[in-house]
Amino acid sequence: MKAALQVEAIKLIRSTVGIVATISLVVGITALCGGMMAAVASGDPQLTAKLGPDASLDWAGLLSAAAQITGAGGLLGFAVVAAWLFGREFADGTITSLFALPVSRSAIAAAKLVGFALWAAAVSLLLGLGILLLGIVLGFGVPDSAVLAALGRQTVLGIFSAAVAVPVAWVATATRSLLGGVACGIFLVVIAQVGVLVGAGQWMPIAAPALWAMSGGADAGGLVIAATFSAAAVLATLWSWHRLELNR
Repeated sequence: MKAALQVEAIKLIRSTVGIVATISLVVGITALCGGMMAAVASGDPQLTAKLGPDASLDWAGLLSAAAQITGAGGLLGFAVVAAWLFGREFADGTITSLFALPVSRSAIAAAKLVGFALWAAAVSLLLGLGILLLGIVLGFGVPDSAVLAALGRQTVLGIFSAAVAVPVAWVATATRSLLGGVACGIFLVVIAQVGVLVGAGQWMPIAAPALWAMSGGADAGGLVIAATFSAAAVLATLWSWHRLELNR
């Protein structure tokens, strides 16, 4: 298991997908937050209306923008990486060689999931630091305890965004397709947005973490739902790899 984890971690860290995804999630989301703050500073009423009632040139406005972007963009970014981790074995034809290894296929899948989780946690921490630096550069002042708590929720949001993207790994395995996994990621983002629009987001595991972060952590029940959803997806993925056959 340790050897499999090392191999999968190296694959992800050194891959073009892993590098681009890391830069996109950390630098991209931070830059988008800066762009939203610039839109607020411009005073354009149409742009301000689109940003919602929390649009303001301070820590609260910045962190609200970060949560909104991470809830959608972060989920999609993590989903693409999960699809690549599991779908590439089928796309590149390397799945056949995995059957010859002295490591069970479920152990390989577990190593992929652990590597994905560690990478997602690192990316979430880097994103939190990026937003902190952005707020300081924008002149929002030294963050107080409330701001630091909100930055902590932002980091947790990033981790949960990756967690609720795990069903993508199962779909990529079930369809034996990288594109199938990516399509699942897009579907999750769309469903989350629709759920928020109809007012059911707090009950949807893929939308609940973002709503929790934006509400100041008022209701942690959504995180329990998201964690349960993710755990079920992990078990489904491990079971699929355990029963994987070459003739199907």
